Amino acid sequence: MSDLFDYKKEMSELRFTEIQKKALAEAAASAARTPAKRRRPVFRTALIAAAMAAVLVVGSSAAGILPSPAEIFTPLFGGAAAQTEVIDKIGRPIGASDTDNGITITAEAIMGDQYNAVIVYTLTRDDGERFLPEGKGLDETYLMMGGYGGASWVKGGAHGGSWFVDEDPEDNQIQLVETASSNVAMTKGTANASFEDLQYWNAETEQAELLYPGKWKLRFEVDYEDCSVRLGGGETFSQDGLNFTIDEVSVSPIAVRAAYTADSAVVWSDAPSGRQSEEDARQTHRYLDNVEILLTKTDGTVIDLSGSGGSLEPKDGATICAKGRVFDEIIALEDMASISVGGVTYEIPHN
Repeated sequence: MSDLFDYKKEMSELRFTEIQKKALAEAAASAARTPAKRRRPVFRTALIAAAMAAVLVVGSSAAGILPSPAEIFTPLFGGAAAQTEVIDKIGRPIGASDTDNGITITAEAIMGDQYNAVIVYTLTRDDGERFLPEGKGLDETYLMMGGYGGASWVKGGAHGGSWFVDEDPEDNQIQLVETASSNVAMTKGTANASFEDLQYWNAETEQAELLYPGKWKLRFEVDYEDCSVRLGGGETFSQDGLNFTIDEVSVSPIAVRAAYTADSAVVWSDAPSGRQSEEDARQTHRYLDNVEILLTKTDGTVIDLSGSGGSLEPKDGATICAKGRVFDEIIALEDMASISVGGVTYEIPHN
């Protein structure tokens, strides 16, 4: 439990236990049942799974004029004028790429705040043919990819997610969107990534099957603007027999983060590395999952962010807690009214 990255080896080799096979099959079935969204069809992937410690990132510069971040992110995170303005302000183009076996992976753009980031990659079939074979659309196929992102950029405890998007099933490209959230600052650094073998999960055989073999390694510098606002400090709340002190709450157009301290130290079991026991799951729920985070927009919409991932660190008889996540859409700060953590509410200032 102290190391969030113990899954690296088993996930990069893509060998699955019976339990993992069942989980993948259930995830694939869930993805197939999920109606496709016109703006952002989200199909979660097994790419580095829970071990996605850092945003996977990429390497050599591509020639030509780079597309603007708004061109890359707007179809995925919303197209309102306010959203586009935010993306243009905080996004940065990348244009780094690597090619192997007729497939090119390009890191298109990145945006983020002090503790969170989103990156979009494009996977291109260089011969111009349809990227996914007939019958292998994202609504039928659960894609997976081996490899591991470079932790040289994202330090400390981190978590994230990834999903593939196929805006035009008939063309030669798909997109990979990845998010990362960390408990330490991550706006600058050198990012590295490796990708290996794009595969899909065959629900009938319960096996991962190779779609495109290859190895891709990429590298680039990370440097984007942090436009988050920081709220709170010293407020308290109590629940589940624990007393919490809020250290800081930060919110930006792309993400939220809450840092707080519990007055007792979490105690982990001796479960094998990379495995979570029932007791550890209970402790995680008590200190992390059960702490409510609600974002209220100016139009009255309430977004429940309580299920955000995070980290727990026992220290000197207390537990240092941090949880946060990247939003499903870009939300301009002027469209946010307030955010509450554990029932403590903070108004969001509009400059």
